[in-house]
Amino acid sequence: MTATITETPPFARELLRWRTARRVSQLELASRAGTTQRYVSFIERGRSVPGREIVIRLAESLGLTLRERNSLLLAAGYAPAFAESALDAAALKPVREALGSVLEGHLPYPALVAGPRGELVAANEAFDVLTEGADPALLGPAVNVLRLALHPRGMAARVVNLDAWGRHIVENLRARAVRSPDPLLDALAEELDGYVPRSDPGADYLGFAVPLRLRCAEGELRLLTTLTSFATAVDVTLAELHLEAFLPADRETAEILRARGAARAPRG
Repeated sequence: MTATITETPPFARELLRWRTARRVSQLELASRAGTTQRYVSFIERGRSVPGREIVIRLAESLGLTLRERNSLLLAAGYAPAFAESALDAAALKPVREALGSVLEGHLPYPALVAGPRGELVAANEAFDVLTEGADPALLGPAVNVLRLALHPRGMAARVVNLDAWGRHIVENLRARAVRSPDPLLDALAEELDGYVPRSDPGADYLGFAVPLRLRCAEGELRLLTTLTSFATAVDVTLAELHLEAFLPADRETAEILRARGAARAPRG
C-alpha cells in the first residue's frame, strides 16, 4: 500500500495567507466575491482550480493592491491583469501633466507626489519650506520625504511637535506594512522610529489629527495634511503614488506662505 502526498498549489497557499492576514472568514470572502464557502474551501485545499475571473474577484474582495493582485494571478498560473509602466512612459504623460497642474494649483502651499515608500516623485515650489536647512545628503538625488520629515538633519530640528508628528508618521507606515507586507517598509518604519523622541502620548493624543508645527524664518507654521491616492488606477505605478498637500491650519500660517509665494513670483 502506498500513500500519495499532494502538495498544496501556490495559489491555494497564497489565498489562505491573504485571507488570514485580512482576518476574513471563508464565508465572508465567498459572500464578497459572489461565490460559495464550499468553493473557497475547495480552492484553499487545492481541490478546485479557479478561473481567472474568480481569482480577480477574490483579490478585489480581499482589498489587495494592484501589484498584489498581479502576484495572485501569477500564483494561479495567469498573466497579470494590470500594467506597470515607467513613470516617464508615454502612456502616463496625461497623468504627469495633470499632477503638475494640481501641484502648481496648490501654490502658495506645499504639495508633493510620493511613491509607496516615501520616494519623492514631484513637488511644487512651496516644497522649499520643508527642505529649508536640511542636509544636502537628504535632498538628492533620491529624496525620501518620510526620512526627510523625521531625520535629525532633515526637518526634525524645526518640528515643534516632533514626538506626536513622528508617531503619526511611523504608525501610518506600520499600518500600511501590516496591510501590504513589505520588508523594506518594515525597515523604514524601524529606522524612522529611532528618530522619534519617546514620550507618553497622553489622553489628549489625537492620532491622525496631528497638525505639523514647523518653524521657519518667518515664524511657526501650523499645517494640516491631506493624502490623495488614485483609487481607480489600472496601472500599478500610478496606483502606488499618492499626493500629499499641506494646508494652513491658521491665518498666520496662510499669511506666511502667501508672502513666501509672492517673494518667489517673477517680477515683471
